[in-house]
Amino acid sequence: MALESRSAEALRPAERHQGAFRNQQARPPSSLGKTLGIFWKMLFKPANTRPAGVVPVKPLSRQQLADAPDFSVYRLGHSTLLLKLKGKFWLTDPVYAERASPFQWAGPKRFHAPPISLDELPSLEVVILSHNHYDHLDQKTVLQLAAKTRHFLAPLGVGDLLVKWGVPASKVQQLDWWQETQLAGIRFIATPCQHFSGRGLFDHNQTLWVSWVMIIDEVRIFFSGDSGYFDGFKLIGEQFGPFDLTLMETGAYNVDWPDVHMQPEQTLQAHIDLKGRWLLPVHNGTFDLAFHAWHEPFDRIVALAEQRNILITTPLMGEAFNLLQPHPGRAWWLDVQTMQDAPGNKGK
Repeated sequence: MALESRSAEALRPAERHQGAFRNQQARPPSSLGKTLGIFWKMLFKPANTRPAGVVPVKPLSRQQLADAPDFSVYRLGHSTLLLKLKGKFWLTDPVYAERASPFQWAGPKRFHAPPISLDELPSLEVVILSHNHYDHLDQKTVLQLAAKTRHFLAPLGVGDLLVKWGVPASKVQQLDWWQETQLAGIRFIATPCQHFSGRGLFDHNQTLWVSWVMIIDEVRIFFSGDSGYFDGFKLIGEQFGPFDLTLMETGAYNVDWPDVHMQPEQTLQAHIDLKGRWLLPVHNGTFDLAFHAWHEPFDRIVALAEQRNILITTPLMGEAFNLLQPHPGRAWWLDVQTMQDAPGNKGK
């Protein structure tokens, strides 16, 4: 369906107000007290927000990737996914940092190592970025990848940050909502999502946040980035669906921030709005960014998908999911001991 099929109002670019980008659906203002309360709770998270046991990871090698068929997808952790499409490799939101934080001595720490090192990763056609939060954009990782990456695809303003860090400007493309480009035969459309941006105290919403539509001949993939639930998912589904695979945020949610992160019920509804076939939940299993049990996003989204007969896959970190030979994976997280169950934490 062509973009012209809906009114220009529905497909409008991102808006700025006093220099800051805004969501299509206005976020309610947050009081200082509420914000401070969230930071205070972050200091005293429940024990089960982190696993006590080892999160299983299937190691990957460059040779394995070279031998893999097209339409293979690998979770490397959180929202970092490696896709093999048209014989080339494409990477989303690369974060290899030990902590999702501006500091490597404080902040949410990784549960597991990536399945493949940065040095072992093959050459990348495109690094695809959704926004500038620390759990989606890591400066050190980006700079290590710059020499082996042909293109960086970013929302407005995020590309400027990459260039400031030292990525050659010739490698960087920046897109607004509903803008598109074609790279190595794949069509990319930057689509809206309901979120925010910022890496410090003084850059709130100075850069844009997006989701991504990828069209590879007859195959369509959607990457949500981070988002609260909003009617934009239906519009994206009308314009570009049905999608063969949706890579959907499912984790780091809380009732106090429904406008920027979806509960699992909303993730499932967004997948339905997008006219998705296979759902692969991401944004989970690597960092403790909220107050729910680390395994709760998997438990809830799998149960919901089974109730609605939705095709869902939960591969191990590093395990291949191939769209041409799809599989549901297994409930690997049930084998991992949680902090709540560990010796010394009984009854806490």
